[in-house]
Amino acid sequence: MAERRILITGVSRGLGQAMVEGFAAAGHRVMGCARSPEAVNQLRQQFPQQDFAVVDVTEDGAVAAWLSRIASQHGPPDLVLNNAGLINDPAPLWEVPANEVNAVLDVNLKGTINVIRHAVPLMLDGGGVIVNFSSGWGRSTSPEVAPYCASKWGIEGLTRSLAQELPSGLAAVALNPGIIHTD
Repeated sequence: MAERRILITGVSRGLGQAMVEGFAAAGHRVMGCARSPEAVNQLRQQFPQQDFAVVDVTEDGAVAAWLSRIASQHGPPDLVLNNAGLINDPAPLWEVPANEVNAVLDVNLKGTINVIRHAVPLMLDGGGVIVNFSSGWGRSTSPEVAPYCASKWGIEGLTRSLAQELPSGLAAVALNPGIIHTD
C-alpha cells in the first residue's frame, strides 16, 4: 500500500495516540495535533519522522495556520481523522457549569468544523476521506452526559450534510469507535 498522508486531531493520548502508533508502524505519514506542548514534544521524540504540532482545534486561526503549513510541507491529507474530543463530568444538565458545556461543544463540534473548513479545500483536487469521530450517544442518549450527547448528535448531522456537499472523490463518514477509556 502506498504511503498515505493522515491528519489526526487529539493525538496526545487514548485512541489518537494509538492511531499514531498504528499508522506510523504501517509506513504512513502522520500529521497530528494536540493542545499539550509536553505531549507533542514526547510524540516528536518517539516518532521523529512524523509531524506533530501544538494546536487547539477550537481556535480557527490556529487550525488554518497549521493546515496551511501541513499542505506546504507534506501536501494535502488523504485521510482526516477528527478525533479530538471531551466529555463532561457526569451530572444533570442544569448542574453542568456553562464553561464545561462550552468546552465540550467547542472541541467536539466546533473543532471538527474548523478542521473540515480548512482541510477540504486542500483535498478538492486529490480526493480523500474525512472521518468525524462520533459515539453511540450520537444516535441515542444517556443521563448526565447531555452536552456530550448534543455534541455527538451534531457530529452525526454535520457529517451527513458534509457528505452530501462533497464532490466526487471525497467522502465523509461518522465513526463510533466504541467505548474508549482514554487514560
